[in-house]
Amino acid sequence: MDLPPGLATAVLASVLTAVPAVWALAKNRLVDQHGLVVRANRLCAGALMVYALAAPVAWLHTAGWPAGWDERIGSRIVLGGLLGLPASIAALLLVAALLEITDQVVGDGARLRLMLESLMVASGLFIVVWTFLLAPDKPGHHALPGACVPVLVAAVLCCVVLGLSTVLVVRAQPWRGPLLRHCAGAGLLALGMTGVAGGACYGTGAAVLVSALAIPAGAGLWFIGPPPPPRVSDAESVSPSSGLATGLAPVLAISLVAVDGYSRNTGIELVTALVGILNGFFMVGRQYLAIVDVRRANNRLAESESHFRELAHTDPLTGLANRRGLLRTMYLDAAGGPPCVLLTLDLDGFKNVNDMRGHDVGDAVLIEVGQRLRLNLRPGDLAARLGGDEFAVLMWSRPAEAAKVAQRLLAVLSRPYQHGAADIFLSASIGLAGCGAADDIPTLLRNADLALRAAKQRGKNRVELYDEVYDRQLRRRTAIEHELRGAIERQELSLAYQPVVALPSTRPVGAEALIRWKHPELGQVGPLEFIPIAEETGQIEVIGAWVLDQACRQLSRWVQEGYDVWVSVNISPRELHSTRYVTGVKDVLRRHRVPPSRLVLEVTEHAVATDLDEFRRTLDALRALGVRIALDDFGAGYSSLRQLRNMPVDILKIDRDLVIDGPTDHLPGAPMVDVVVRLGQRLGLQVIAEGMSDPQHRRLVEATGCPYGQGQLFGMGVPAEHLEARLAASASGAPKALPAAPPRPAANGTPVPPAAGKLGQPLNGLNVGRHDTVVPTSGSS
Repeated sequence: MDLPPGLATAVLASVLTAVPAVWALAKNRLVDQHGLVVRANRLCAGALMVYALAAPVAWLHTAGWPAGWDERIGSRIVLGGLLGLPASIAALLLVAALLEITDQVVGDGARLRLMLESLMVASGLFIVVWTFLLAPDKPGHHALPGACVPVLVAAVLCCVVLGLSTVLVVRAQPWRGPLLRHCAGAGLLALGMTGVAGGACYGTGAAVLVSALAIPAGAGLWFIGPPPPPRVSDAESVSPSSGLATGLAPVLAISLVAVDGYSRNTGIELVTALVGILNGFFMVGRQYLAIVDVRRANNRLAESESHFRELAHTDPLTGLANRRGLLRTMYLDAAGGPPCVLLTLDLDGFKNVNDMRGHDVGDAVLIEVGQRLRLNLRPGDLAARLGGDEFAVLMWSRPAEAAKVAQRLLAVLSRPYQHGAADIFLSASIGLAGCGAADDIPTLLRNADLALRAAKQRGKNRVELYDEVYDRQLRRRTAIEHELRGAIERQELSLAYQPVVALPSTRPVGAEALIRWKHPELGQVGPLEFIPIAEETGQIEVIGAWVLDQACRQLSRWVQEGYDVWVSVNISPRELHSTRYVTGVKDVLRRHRVPPSRLVLEVTEHAVATDLDEFRRTLDALRALGVRIALDDFGAGYSSLRQLRNMPVDILKIDRDLVIDGPTDHLPGAPMVDVVVRLGQRLGLQVIAEGMSDPQHRRLVEATGCPYGQGQLFGMGVPAEHLEARLAASASGAPKALPAAPPRPAANGTPVPPAAGKLGQPLNGLNVGRHDTVVPTSGSS
């Protein structure tokens, strides 16, 4: 056995192991770009330096020994002790280095868990090593058990390093090359150092040489190449099946040793039994930690679930409950619970805040609204933000008490909001619905929304309590909106014609086309009911085009039959907004071959007075076609004389209120009618008095010299054939039809052409037959 040369090789190899560590320190390789703790590399470098310094000391110590010392067991035990002690220290440093990697790769707080797993694996490895390599009853071994105690300790620690490396690689997911390289390097270093000490102690030169070569190889694997990347998440870094693998390894090892012992009739020796018992404690400890981890994970999961549940039921802007949170409380507590009331409130004019001040200011206002609601509610009441500027409050009280709180909330929310240089002033509308009046939660929400809608429609800044009337109105309105879309195709719409007569002869000279709708289920639907819905839903343009086409078709027939008559049709501001309206009128006149002067288009005074510039171009274009424009409901609006002079109209239709207002015995309306007639004559306009339903109205109008009249007194709105019969009866002595308007004189008497003007928003677009009612209503047609 040539032990000294082998020992010299081991010493040389151990000295060379310090080179990678020194090079790493010099090149700043210990600084980890991936977050790996620098202490791991420093600890590994320390292990290499400890062994590199201890190995030459052991070699120099043997240089003074006499020849043949390597044949004596005592000398080899001393040498094994000199090399085993630094190997043990180096193994401890390698364990510490691997534990530093553990925190970064596997997860924080995993040291104790993985250390127990590594001890389980290490116990399995040590049993095998002890039974087949280190046991004192092996041939050539020392007679006394544990004679090479430093080598035995180094072997135990080497098994711990190998076990920790194995567990670390198995537990880290996904499989990473740098991590495997570091663990393999630590294992080779521990095996090499322990193998040199064991080979020297047991006199195995080949083991010394092979182990000496493993030391620099392990150092190269550790320091060369990038460090292992840190974990991304706990779920990614833990393998679910690794616990079974680490627990199964020692069981298999102990079973193998037990089978071997009983096969040789030696049984299980004391060391194997002690290691097996320790392994059992390790397994129990690991299982306890697993239970603690599961319990901690369950607690974190429960806390996270509770946190996210609260987030799911909380409005992130105001901190109030959101719609989901409100519904949860209503389903849990309101259904079948104590008396409660649901308030829904909406900020009036909040859209202007977003448009003029920006959404940041709008959000600040919403936050302030949430704070005011929270501070002015009673304990137990729940405030929620449903979305946008709509809020809700669930109150545990009766409607009468809730109404008082709602009035207080109106005052609180109407206070100015201080944001920026100028204060913001808003009001609120509140709808209130009692839980007892609803069969279920969706119905309660619907009732509160209906009450809020009623508050909006009745002027805003008020509180409305839910009434079943709102429900019936909404159902009917919804049905009307739905059925109106197909009314033309189903031929449910028709036109009635109310005559316009010349005074005092009462001969019909024209007619106003009035729309009628008879539905098979809804019955006779009044225009006052469905025309505003058509305006709101955008169906008015289609209906208006149909009315114009039908009226011109009938007018064409009357003209062809020789009747000197004209027909007026009401138009809405929405139609005048359309760029295709003038072209549409021109096409209808051409298609039915109607003289343009026989078609009169009526717009309300309110529309023209409020938006004159907007519609001036359209009205001028219509008048350029030869169509005449009538200003309907004159006297009910707020147009000034200056506006009237600039309005592009040809006919004034005196509002019915000026004709029928007050006791008819004293004819109080006569002065106003007389003023309008004279004003129209002065401006070169034709004048028609509307709403005449009593002979006294006729005497009043005739006394003023008004040339034309219209109303129930002269005939209701009738089908075209009925009016045609009346036209035929009066054809022999019929007066001239309404002439075209002469040039309008200016203030100095000089004739000037009619000025172009602009129309605005009327109360409604189509005539709805207001002249054929016994008690007419002003402001709508």
